Amino acid sequence: MIKKEMIAMLLAGGQGSRLGVLTKNVAKPAVSFGGKYSIIDFPLSNCINSGVDTVGVLTQYQPLRLNAHIGIGIPWDLDRNRGGVTVLQPYESQSDTGFYSGTANAIYQNIAYIDSYAPEYVLILSGDHIYKMDYEVMLEYHKAMNADLTIAAMPVPIEEASRFGITVTDEHNRIIDFQEKPKEPKSNLASMGIYIFTWKVLREALLRNRDVPECDFGKHIIPYLFNKKNPIYAYEFNGYWKDVGTLQSYWQSNMELVAIIPEFNLYEEYWKIYTQTDNPAPQYISADSVVERSIISEGCEIHGEVHNSVIGVGVRIEKGAVVENSIIMEDAVIGEGTTVNMAIIAEDAVIGKGCQIGVGEYAPSVYDQRVYSSELATIGERTVIPDHVRIGRNTAVYGRTEEKDYPDGLLQSGGAIIKEDDII
Repeated sequence: MIKKEMIAMLLAGGQGSRLGVLTKNVAKPAVSFGGKYSIIDFPLSNCINSGVDTVGVLTQYQPLRLNAHIGIGIPWDLDRNRGGVTVLQPYESQSDTGFYSGTANAIYQNIAYIDSYAPEYVLILSGDHIYKMDYEVMLEYHKAMNADLTIAAMPVPIEEASRFGITVTDEHNRIIDFQEKPKEPKSNLASMGIYIFTWKVLREALLRNRDVPECDFGKHIIPYLFNKKNPIYAYEFNGYWKDVGTLQSYWQSNMELVAIIPEFNLYEEYWKIYTQTDNPAPQYISADSVVERSIISEGCEIHGEVHNSVIGVGVRIEKGAVVENSIIMEDAVIGEGTTVNMAIIAEDAVIGKGCQIGVGEYAPSVYDQRVYSSELATIGERTVIPDHVRIGRNTAVYGRTEEKDYPDGLLQSGGAIIKEDDII
């Protein structure tokens, strides 16, 4: 048996349905962020920077790209004989049907993996948040408070509190009430979905609740421990943290990277963010191009203009094209003379010549108002947009579209073109 003081369990199996066409073929933690990174790079980098060298990554929805990205953990120094990173996918056993049915159920199904390291503590993480945190400091706090569970929490605007698990604490930060996404929150101190459990306590709770349908930490395990009066404490975090669970929050957090004084700094030497890379060619910026306050990743060719945007690896922006306030992901092509404003364009998309992306005024979505509710035009991966078409605001396009898909050459604001069978 290889004993570890604390191991991490990283929940990375979510679909991220509120990112719309960006997650049709990829799990949310594998979605591109900041030009060259994937969202999961941030908790993985936090682990190794914090000295946590044993990480189980629980995947489920569309795991292929995520599994390939993680590999054996080399970029994060997690390719180790003792510990390192292990991808934990659902499997069928004699007593279980396989698929993870909730966050706590996913951990329950991997009790044997955790037991193999005999840890004193288990760190539970989400694979879809953007932040930097030293988990070792949080562990020291957990020990000092003699806690059975420590929940990382931070203040949020009270009008947004109903989206989170809400903690109410006493003067010693002990949690005296916990509300899961309440309609009427009693405080604005929100759970970040980052937990440190004393393993023997969590193990008992998982076994006691193993028959609970869709067993979840916020809905079941935390209330179970709270009702037993186990010592539960809030660890207040005051740094940058973003749940990029909607198109608007995803776009906004990318745009914050290119601010004059970025709220979230990717360039700190003492806390690096690591990622898988294929070592592409250097970027090329032509003599006629204009680049202003943007992130331009490796392997790009910029022949047009880029303003206040995040440009992923291997993107080509052709002559006369203008990209503003947008996210362009890996290997996408923006055609000659095309203008792009307030858009998210996913990997390998090809935008034709003379197009206008992000025009007109906002209109409510006729496709899915739960997902599409902002000014953004969203173009899915490997989508093809023909020459000389216009695409309005709050739109979604996915598939190999043709001129006939655009009446009078226009997809109106709030509209969508989804060609499900065109991309596999």
